Amino acid sequence: MVRELFPYLRVSDGHAALKLYGELLGAELRLCLIDPGDGRVGHAELALPCGAVLMVSDAYPEYGIHAPSGSGGASIHLHVGDADAELARWVAAGATVVQPASDTFYGERSGKVVDPFGHEWMIGHEIEAVSPEEMQRRWNAMVAAG
Repeated sequence: MVRELFPYLRVSDGHAALKLYGELLGAELRLCLIDPGDGRVGHAELALPCGAVLMVSDAYPEYGIHAPSGSGGASIHLHVGDADAELARWVAAGATVVQPASDTFYGERSGKVVDPFGHEWMIGHEIEAVSPEEMQRRWNAMVAAG
């Protein structure tokens, strides 16, 4: 039985990523192992106020551990109080808008950004409680409309 789940992001600049994620997520660095040979982040853990832990390391291609090039990294969904304001914070910190904020069929206002390390962040907040049945009906209608 799974007891915990930890997103683990591989990045091209671990020190910069820890600074950015720490600031944007309000996270506290609880562990950081630095490679004594070249100073890369070998493993780090950021404790988020919501109780989650985000793990981060630099790429280690010599061990088959790669960071994304461009976009195509992990995709993480954040629930926040105000999606528009939070998206603006991420953009100000260097993220690129992939999808501007909009109201969705599943009852959320959300948008997507890609951070400077190639990872996608969907940032949203609830605007309406939607039952699974209504969500499916809306999905069907959206797909049928093309």
